[in-house]
Amino acid sequence: MTKRKQVCVIGAGVSGLAAAHAFKDQGHDVTVLERSHELGGVWAPHRSYPGIRTQSPKDLYRYTDAAMPETYPEWPSGAQVHGYLESYARDKGLLPLIRFNTRVTGLVRRGQDTGAGIPAGGATADPRAGGWWVETEGAAGPERTGYDFVCVASGVFSERNELTHPGMEAFRDGGGTILHSSEYTDPALVRGRKVVILGFSKSATDVAVNAVQQGAASVTVVYLEPVWRVPYHFAGLINFKRILYCRASEAMFPGWDMSWGEKLRHALTKPLVWANWRALESLLTLQFGLKQLGMRPSQPIENGISCGLSLATEGFFPMLKDGRIKAIQGTIASYSQGGITLSTGDRLDADVAILAVGWKIGVPFLPEDVRRTLTTPDGQFRLYRLAVNPDVPDLGFVGFNSSFATVLTSDVAARWLVRYADGQLARQPSKAEMSGWIDRHLDWRRSVRPAARVYGGLCSAPYHFRYLDDLLADMGAARRRRANPLAETFLPPDADAYRSHLSSVPAYRLEG
Repeated sequence: MTKRKQVCVIGAGVSGLAAAHAFKDQGHDVTVLERSHELGGVWAPHRSYPGIRTQSPKDLYRYTDAAMPETYPEWPSGAQVHGYLESYARDKGLLPLIRFNTRVTGLVRRGQDTGAGIPAGGATADPRAGGWWVETEGAAGPERTGYDFVCVASGVFSERNELTHPGMEAFRDGGGTILHSSEYTDPALVRGRKVVILGFSKSATDVAVNAVQQGAASVTVVYLEPVWRVPYHFAGLINFKRILYCRASEAMFPGWDMSWGEKLRHALTKPLVWANWRALESLLTLQFGLKQLGMRPSQPIENGISCGLSLATEGFFPMLKDGRIKAIQGTIASYSQGGITLSTGDRLDADVAILAVGWKIGVPFLPEDVRRTLTTPDGQFRLYRLAVNPDVPDLGFVGFNSSFATVLTSDVAARWLVRYADGQLARQPSKAEMSGWIDRHLDWRRSVRPAARVYGGLCSAPYHFRYLDDLLADMGAARRRRANPLAETFLPPDADAYRSHLSSVPAYRLEG
């Protein structure tokens, strides 16, 4: 038996809904704080650029207890994902729990001074009981509410990167438009206009293709370095999930806390693994015509398959070949009326500059002492199971375990977090055990998977199975793998299978 808690979930995107459902399903009282006027996070219509689709197939991008509609295509559109999330929130009774247009401005441990003039509301339990004051700004002004447990599900990348270059005002004064890729929501903005896109992420290539389709006068992508991209179908035939999302492919990467047997297997198979990656590079070079385009990446593909796996936007490489999209290696040096000068010295006529430069890492509302505890000097987060820190009680994170199957990993991590918060894990760790795991995990990331550093050490990809195995074992699941060993080894993660695994976790009840 454990006590019912007042739980605050920050964010109503994919991970926030997973956390809200997990805590509510166990019987806790849940409030979800969402700074915008609608749920969905990155899939909210006001943040989605035209033509956006999932990078993961629909059978991977789903909750364990709700499949996407059969009518959805293999890779659903942004609008379809948002519709799925809205339906999920409605069906699970989460909508009444969400306070929209409510921005979190700070967290303070209960019992500490929270400043004058901020009215208290909601749960205001004895500060000696632990928990947090959550300070917010909404339509009613500033408020302060006490909670027993806070789950941060707002995403590690929640603030846009904002770039400044000389001449931006002159460019705007001449009628030019400069915006972040997340602000490109109206295709009319590019019709008949000369468009320059800075960046080479999936969003950059998506926007480039959409701009061509919407009738832009010209489209130029400016990028620093070419990166390996994966097609939706290898050789136009094989769905990439069959090759890259199974245990067999995951086993080619050295994981954390490997046994001696695993280390021996990696040593013995290293030549075969090396040959596999070189063959894949050759296939991609041929399929996309990278050598002819002068865009064959120099780094090995296995080094880039980490937290992010960039899919090739359909139509992007054919449009490069026929000239509808121009690509220049470099970056923006300055703006002027009607044009942009690049670091290469090239001057491009431009009406619209779309900056696909990503998002800042961090959680701005955390107090400084908590931020210092959670992060290392090199910017890595100290989170056990990518979810909690032993020195910051009553605080957890969902969705900070970036993966190729975000909905699934957030769903299972949220259910793990509920049991951790309630002290009901079958393997409830001590502070020393958590700190030891964190130290080993970050040492492993720095030495074995340095590509993950840009994510602050917060990603489970490409180790979906290994990460989920750990969570299920912690929860005491009697089932952790599918009955068919061939399916478990050579097929992608299966959300229905994980629903079955979760159903084998020991149950417990709350007091009251």
